[in-house]
Amino acid sequence: MHDTGSKVRGTANRAYRSGLRAVRSAAAYARTVAPRARALAAHTRTTAVRANARGRAAVHAAVHRARRRWRAASPQQRLTVRFTAASTALGLVAALLAVAAAGPWDSGQRTAERVRAARQERGSGAGHTPGTPGTPGTPGRPAGPPAAPQVLAAAGPVPEQGAGEGGPQGSGRGDTRPEQMPPPTASALADTLEPLIEDGSLGAVRHASVVDAVTGRQLFSRDARGVSAPASTIKLATAVAALTARGETYRIATRAVREDDRVTLVGGGDPTLSEKDLTALAARTARALDGSEVHTVRLRYDTSRYTGTERHVIGPNENLARVTPLMVEEGRTDGSDHGPAPRAADPAREAADAFADALEDKGVAVEGAPRERTAGKQAAELAVHRSAPLGALVERMLTHSDNDLAEALARQTALAAGEPAGFRGAGRAVRHTLDRLGLPLKGARFADGSGLDRADRLSPALLTRLLVLAADPDRPALRTVLTGLPVARFTGTLGSRYGGERGEPGAGLVRAKTGTLTGVNTLAGTVVDADGRMLAFAFLTTGAGAREAAQRSLDRLASALANCGCRDSPSAG
Repeated sequence: MHDTGSKVRGTANRAYRSGLRAVRSAAAYARTVAPRARALAAHTRTTAVRANARGRAAVHAAVHRARRRWRAASPQQRLTVRFTAASTALGLVAALLAVAAAGPWDSGQRTAERVRAARQERGSGAGHTPGTPGTPGTPGRPAGPPAAPQVLAAAGPVPEQGAGEGGPQGSGRGDTRPEQMPPPTASALADTLEPLIEDGSLGAVRHASVVDAVTGRQLFSRDARGVSAPASTIKLATAVAALTARGETYRIATRAVREDDRVTLVGGGDPTLSEKDLTALAARTARALDGSEVHTVRLRYDTSRYTGTERHVIGPNENLARVTPLMVEEGRTDGSDHGPAPRAADPAREAADAFADALEDKGVAVEGAPRERTAGKQAAELAVHRSAPLGALVERMLTHSDNDLAEALARQTALAAGEPAGFRGAGRAVRHTLDRLGLPLKGARFADGSGLDRADRLSPALLTRLLVLAADPDRPALRTVLTGLPVARFTGTLGSRYGGERGEPGAGLVRAKTGTLTGVNTLAGTVVDADGRMLAFAFLTTGAGAREAAQRSLDRLASALANCGCRDSPSAG
């Protein structure tokens, strides 16, 4: 028994030691392989990140090249691209309609055809638009659809015609080639717009102006020179003034400068400065300091570019941050990039704190908290970040009705004019700049650049003149005033309008700047009418009880312009 027990214990001990050796061997193997696995995983992650970065960089570069080519393209080239895109979209719509053609019939005639027939019978422009060349109309049969050049009439002066009424002010009979297509007549346009402007949903104060964008001729007026609160349509004036004063290629600079062991972040008035931009600026600043063997600094921030109060008369508001030349992403605290949002209590200080954190991440120690201080004139520049070109800022401002950008652009106008960059100085600078352009400013008041101040006053005549000026082929620097306008049902502040189950006839056709305050509803922009003539319009109303009802009425007015030939019948008179 003793021998048997000894054998069992010996076997157990050997098994234990064998198992222990196996465990130790496995552990040793794991210690050997694990670092290799981790290294392989790290290498894989690094490769994936680099590939992703290269892909994103390639896409960004392609987009940048496309944007550069687009901005460098002539108006005719842009028109060709837009027409091609529109033709593609229309072809798709036509295909869908062809599929739907086999659908249910309503009393023997589809609803869309019945509506079209009704429009042809009562439309003031019926029968005036020539058909496609080679397909003239015959008695009882309408002419073919207009050719593309007639839909997209060339922007520019209309040549005089020597015969009959085919000239710029004629009724459309005779030679009606695209470049000579006459504008709507005042009487026919009044017949179309007067019933709509009398809509009870509009307020007691109603001003309107419609002009031919090619000639600047007034086609319709309802107290067009009378002034009232413009709300955000005042941004059209802000845009034209800023582009005129600074130029469309101007970029707003945010700088980091050094005096001894002090680094100062100097705000230049760029509300679009992002966290990524600020981090890149800190990296360049750190490299410059390292080159001077400086690794510890005291941080200051400079907001002296602007003067006067930072607070708008409306007070703290989600529609506008404190107006300061130094802020990150418009002082927004919710990550949004447009529209109302919670704002930082002190945008400049928060920008300085973020810059301090970014410097420390790059190896620069920052002693104490950032303090506000004006940089000395002899301070040496360490690094600079420049905003997008002013033309791009104007487009963003108009598309999204960006109040922070509007106030910044008004102050850029003041700085260019040598005025103090505050609310009053900016208002004076905007007015003086527009006055030099020969615009009708009687009664106009520019209390701010955004239109949030109810003390602002503009006339629809001034708004339409601003739009005509932006369409002038001799003023290409102002073109972003037109390209930045929201498109009905598609972009910006018009993206949610012209909708509904049936849609609105102006969807995709109306380009306009909106304006809304309590009791104030405005709309100003451009359309190309049914005959291919570009029109500029402005409708200002005050006293409406229901905002949405008033907006629908304004949308109907603009839609009527987009879908109206509005020229007198040959039998009239």
